[in-house]
Amino acid sequence: MSKTAFEISQRGQRAYSLPKDNTAFQQFMPSKGLRKSFIGLPEISELDLTRHFCELAARNVGIDNMFYPLGSCTMKLNPRVNEWCASLPGFNYTHPLAPEDTVQGNLQVIEELIEILCRICGMSAGTLLPCAGAQGEYTGIKMIAKYHQMRGDTKRTEIVIPEDAHGTNPATAAMAGFTTIPVRIAPSGELDIEHLKSVLSDRTAGLMLTNPNTLGLFSPNILQITSLVHEKGALLYYDGANLNAIMNIVRPGDMGFDVMHINLHKTFSTPHGGGGPGSGPVLCKENLKPFLPVPRVEKANDRYQIKWNDKESIGRICAFHGNFLIYLRAYLYAKLHGNLGLRRVAEMAVLNANYLKHLLSKYFTVPYPQPCMHEFVLQADNFLEEQVRAIDIAKRLLDYGVYAPTVYFPLIVKECLLVEPTETESKATLDRFAEIVGKVVDEIKNDPEKVRKSPLAKPVHRLDEVQAAKHPVLKHTCSRYLC
Repeated sequence: MSKTAFEISQRGQRAYSLPKDNTAFQQFMPSKGLRKSFIGLPEISELDLTRHFCELAARNVGIDNMFYPLGSCTMKLNPRVNEWCASLPGFNYTHPLAPEDTVQGNLQVIEELIEILCRICGMSAGTLLPCAGAQGEYTGIKMIAKYHQMRGDTKRTEIVIPEDAHGTNPATAAMAGFTTIPVRIAPSGELDIEHLKSVLSDRTAGLMLTNPNTLGLFSPNILQITSLVHEKGALLYYDGANLNAIMNIVRPGDMGFDVMHINLHKTFSTPHGGGGPGSGPVLCKENLKPFLPVPRVEKANDRYQIKWNDKESIGRICAFHGNFLIYLRAYLYAKLHGNLGLRRVAEMAVLNANYLKHLLSKYFTVPYPQPCMHEFVLQADNFLEEQVRAIDIAKRLLDYGVYAPTVYFPLIVKECLLVEPTETESKATLDRFAEIVGKVVDEIKNDPEKVRKSPLAKPVHRLDEVQAAKHPVLKHTCSRYLC
């Protein structure tokens, strides 16, 4: 177990050199801002500090050093050219309140990226402001609420949500002030049309849906679904988390959706994980355009300008312009791939998922045998007699140098494993993953205790995740320092 920076600290060690005379510094710092007591930070030499962080970096788990079959999250390669572009000083050092004339290039990127995303998704207008997919959902649902409000239709207080939806969907609807109404999933894995008909009413404000759904299935009844919702005077929200499977093949706008978000950090390959930075642009049809949040970038007479206020807008949802450098990465990703390249991304994601589904079907129950899109679900309930569950299999995979699939989501699948290989993984990687899964299955049959106790080869073994969630320890206590 590696020691913390506090534990390797030695009094008098330094990794920096400052002038002994700090008079010049103090004249710029008010005396009340100077600390009077010892703060207790680690004292480490430069060499020890370098080794400490290099060791931690080597133990880091990420897409650069491990395969991530993480369903519903699209953990794929982040092209290095995007990182190079985002580090260019002209972009990196731009202040969000810089005069419009000095940031025309930045504003052009914003405007053109919205146009690209609208073209891909079949929408009319959009905003890049939301800083995450969940914030994008909230923005879109608030726009739906404003739409009904402006029409004086105040009785629409319900949002209909499938029972296999991403967890942010009901949370978003509740935060926006709506009552959530669940809709069943049929045995085929598709939305239960008859149940949908029974829950739709003049109280329905909208339906939140992703297509393909979280089971990895594309609904052949999507036009019937959108027609049923529109006939009730309600709108449709498209959860764009699964857009990676359909780019430039089919468009949400053509399916009948009125407003949607995109996870740039998933579909358009910008970094995510560990808390961000994320980006969840919202796109909409013309009837919802007036309600988009501010500020907005508009082009007039070959000049880009910022519109900070609009009486019909839902208002501001984040500081300034959101995560601009994430937009920049996504913009370059779209430009470098082009329309045919983005379609190829979707095709390869679907091909990889179906290939891996076929390989793994020999080990697990496949609840939905029909062809999948970018992800698929498996049931690990055939190992319950050995007292091995999906979570145990996921933990054991870590010992073999691959990350675990999503477990226990969607909740409607017993002992669920949700797998998404993405388009950036090679056939050799998928074959290796299937081989590792086969080894774990052999272990379950011959030594199930080993699987139940895994991971065994990691610095930290099996944790009590319930305790960690309920009683997290977020500080290090050391006898020598007040930490």
